[in-house]
Amino acid sequence: MKKILATAFIFFLLSSVAASQEQKPRYISLAPSTTEILFAIGLDDEIVGVSTYCNYPSQALKKEKMGEFSHPNIEKIVSLKPDYVFCTGLEQAQTITELKRLGLKVYVADPATVEDLLISIVDIGKITNKEYKAQIVVKQIIDMIDAVREKVVFIPQEKKVKVFIEIWHDPLTTAGLGSYVDELLNIAGGINIANDTKRPFSVFSPEEVINRNPDCIIMAYMDKTAPVKAVTDRFAWGTINAIKNNRVYNDINPDLLLRPGPRIGQAVLELYKHLYPDNGSKAS
Repeated sequence: MKKILATAFIFFLLSSVAASQEQKPRYISLAPSTTEILFAIGLDDEIVGVSTYCNYPSQALKKEKMGEFSHPNIEKIVSLKPDYVFCTGLEQAQTITELKRLGLKVYVADPATVEDLLISIVDIGKITNKEYKAQIVVKQIIDMIDAVREKVVFIPQEKKVKVFIEIWHDPLTTAGLGSYVDELLNIAGGINIANDTKRPFSVFSPEEVINRNPDCIIMAYMDKTAPVKAVTDRFAWGTINAIKNNRVYNDINPDLLLRPGPRIGQAVLELYKHLYPDNGSKAS
C-alpha cells in the first residue's frame, strides 16, 4: 500500500511539474525596443521568438528569429503559438493587422514621448504578470532622468549648448520637434537647432546647419570614418563652432538614442555628459 501511495505521489509531482511547464507563457517580440522591455522586467525563458534586429541584451541573440523587423515570418510566428506578440509602429502595421486577423493577441508599443514609454512598460508588465518589476524599471528610469534634470535646471538658457542631431548623412536627416530624440535632448539641456521642423524626422539643409551654427554635432549612427573628418569635408562646414571646437561625436550608441526602451535614462545621461563634459560625470 505504501509503495502504491509513494508511486502515486511521485506521479502527482511529475504531473504538476509538467503542467506548470506547459502553462509557462510564450511571448514573441518583433521590435528591439519591446524585446529590451521584456528582458528588463525579468522575462527570458518565456520569450520564444524575436526579430533579427533584436540585439540587446545578449540573451536576445540566442532566441529563435522571426524574420526581419519589417517583414517577419507570419507562419513561423503562428507555429510557436504565442500568448502575446509585441510589435511597434507604422512600419509593422500590416503585420499587426495580419496577426490580429489570425486571432493572435498583439500589443503595440509606439511611444512618441518619454511618458508614452513609461506607460508602455507598465502595460507590458501587466500583460506578462511582471507589473512589480515593471514599476521598478520605470522608477529607475525616472530617477536617472531626474538626476540629469537637477543639473540642467541651473544652466542659464543663454549658456545651453546648441546641438545638431544627425540621424543620417545621405540625405542629411535630423530629428526635429515632436521626435523622441528631441525630447531626450531637451531633458539633457541641449537646444535642438532643428526644433522648428514640420516633421519629427526630416531632411535638413546643410546650408541651414551652417547658418544656425551648432555648438555640438551628435551623429546618431556609427561611422568607420573619423566623425570630425566626415563633416569637415562638407563644403563650408569648417566655419561651424562644433567643427572648430572639435565637438562632433559619434560615440554614443545609436540604439540608446533611437530605441525607446528601458535604457532611455542612460541615453539622457550620455547626452548630458557630451553637452557638458566639465560636469557631466557628476550626474551619474
